[in-house]
Amino acid sequence: MTGFDLEAWAAPRRASLQQHLDGLFQDAIPPSFGVMCRYPLQTGGKRMRPLLAMAAYEETSGTDSSELLMPLWASIELIHTYSLVHDDLPAMDDDDERRGHPTVHKLHGEAAGILVGDALLTEAFRQLHVCRMLDSDTRVALLHELSHASGYAGMIGGQALDLGLGGPVTDLETLVALHRRKTGALIQAAVRMGAIAGGGDEIQSHALDKLGRDLGLAFQLADDVLDADQDAGDDGPPSFVKLLGVGETTRRAQELADNALSALDVLEHPALEALARYTVDRHI
Repeated sequence: MTGFDLEAWAAPRRASLQQHLDGLFQDAIPPSFGVMCRYPLQTGGKRMRPLLAMAAYEETSGTDSSELLMPLWASIELIHTYSLVHDDLPAMDDDDERRGHPTVHKLHGEAAGILVGDALLTEAFRQLHVCRMLDSDTRVALLHELSHASGYAGMIGGQALDLGLGGPVTDLETLVALHRRKTGALIQAAVRMGAIAGGGDEIQSHALDKLGRDLGLAFQLADDVLDADQDAGDDGPPSFVKLLGVGETTRRAQELADNALSALDVLEHPALEALARYTVDRHI
């Protein structure tokens, strides 16, 4: 890939998505609750998951990601944001800040934090329903992908492992299983959802599924390197750095990214390669 400007491609798509997200919860009762629900959607974020979905859609459909598909991209970001709001709660990670801003429960209390997360979660599935550009069979397929990735078999199951509900996470096999669910499942689903919406053929869909699966785990390995000092204590979360060290974790993240890039032999959209590299490099 030469001459492709990832930020130039991503910036207008992020802006369009943000405009759509800003319009959500406007009819909430009481209105102050709508403000609370929009708050975690307005505190920044790379929007990696919807951008991956958009790139997969553009690859498979041969067209730019349509404004009419904003509810689809929003559904993915809503699930991701709800998970962060709930992760930050005192009963979970008990974080006071997220992206340099106070977390929802620090501003509004723990009960509000729970309800905001609940509202974001349920709105994600309503967004899929209102995405009328897609036929009903496609929307059902997308609903299956999103619910499976975000439920007990995916993200929630990974969170249960992360909390130690199955016992301490002390071996690599369990840690990989944890993060293929907690982090990887939604990333893989985002890519698959873009392919489904774009009407991808069997070859494209298989390649994109592989790309999403490898990127999902690479993303977490790279995060563990970035958060190595923060997570180092005994009370910190289980991490690849704790088990493998920084050097080996970095090597495995790059290896997974390279494996993901091998799927691009049959794909053409330059944003897919750029996003795959950014997953590990995080340079924009």
